[in-house]
Amino acid sequence: MANIRRMHAHGSPLVIGHRGACGYRPEHTRQAYELAFQLGADFVEPDIVATKDGVLVLRHENEISGTTDVASRPEFAGRRTTKEVDGVAVTGWFTEDFTWDELSTLRCRERLGRLRQASASFDGQYPIMRLSHLVDLVEHLGGSADRELGIVAEIKHATYFESVGLPLDELVAAELTRLGWHNEPRRLVIESFEKSVLHKVRERGIRGTRVYLVEAEGAAFDLVARDGANATTYAEEVGEVGLYGLATRQGLDALDGISVDKSLLLDASAESGVTDLVDRAHAVGLAVFTWTLRPENAFLSAPFRTEGEKADFGRWQQEFRTIMASGIDGVFADHPDLALVVREPLA
Repeated sequence: MANIRRMHAHGSPLVIGHRGACGYRPEHTRQAYELAFQLGADFVEPDIVATKDGVLVLRHENEISGTTDVASRPEFAGRRTTKEVDGVAVTGWFTEDFTWDELSTLRCRERLGRLRQASASFDGQYPIMRLSHLVDLVEHLGGSADRELGIVAEIKHATYFESVGLPLDELVAAELTRLGWHNEPRRLVIESFEKSVLHKVRERGIRGTRVYLVEAEGAAFDLVARDGANATTYAEEVGEVGLYGLATRQGLDALDGISVDKSLLLDASAESGVTDLVDRAHAVGLAVFTWTLRPENAFLSAPFRTEGEKADFGRWQQEFRTIMASGIDGVFADHPDLALVVREPLA
């Protein structure tokens, strides 16, 4: 947890621009990342998937029909297909069926366009980014920033990509090493919903801070692929025994933190409004992040919603404040400036 604590020199918790400032610009675009830092985010979070030729690109999923204009491109109509990704049938267009040269011709779209008209107004204007582009951007902006800027890199669908001959641990480690980011525990957090890829990346020499993503229900797909119905659930992994195990495994297996669905933190029946998860994690030496702070009624927890449309802002300040007062170490926010407004009096 020490590495994450040192990231907090400019305030606690760390404010992480979720896929950039995707409340204002289409997610995972250069403009979204630049704006996130301009608004005051400490770090930004890219999702990492791979192309056919092994280039690491920044997309929410490897299926890209909701985040690009690929469906309107007649030259790629024949690439539409159905695949099973992490046990779920998905139909659309997939990054691993395109070369980088092909993907670079596409333009990005806001995934939540019906709720985010401001962001969607920029649809079709920006190209897809590579991981290397984001690292270059952070290096460039970091030279003039009043704080140390960094990246929380999420590795997506590692078991699936390995099954199609694109091992993300190998590709990510090679790219970070090439970029000189192989030993950046202060500026680089690597996260995944699959612990196995976090361990593999460390074994390949990447010294970033490692954070395990935890869903509100179900089990990690790498464990399901290995153990089937006997797979340890996420709920068990954040129980008393599970947290201790995540923090105290020997050698390269010990993790630095967890990143949890905010529903695992919020508890309207508790006096503080939160569960004891942050305290329990801190007690065994794990930092805690949570996702995602969003102001719209559609995403707020029930006690913080207001009457009106899903896109209307509800009592977001109250929800953000409740979460930040829990002692959380980092929050992912689609609108980093709004998170900073709430963080300021708490610092």
